[in-house]
Amino acid sequence: MRHLARLLTPLAKAALGAPADPEPPAPASGFLTIGSTTYINPVGTYPLLHSADGTPTPVINDTDHPVTILTESNHALPPPALVLTPGERTETRRGNGVRVG
Repeated sequence: MRHLARLLTPLAKAALGAPADPEPPAPASGFLTIGSTTYINPVGTYPLLHSADGTPTPVINDTDHPVTILTESNHALPPPALVLTPGERTETRRGNGVRVG
């Protein structure tokens, strides 16, 4: 039994020193509009759905946080992320989602 306690002691010490779960991000104050959908006090990631006819999707950042249009690429170098500062708007034909913060 003493051998088992001696084996578990380093594990118990490591668990005590482990950092706590990270705090969830604070919601942004204001409105985030993607296409025809408006989110109030958004937090996290939202889908970026594109129309079938190929028209660009409007993204309007009326929050107090920057938002990033997330893209995926099969190329060696992915395209640079598009970041909208508070109050900025754009229309895009690319992207898979919009992340707040």
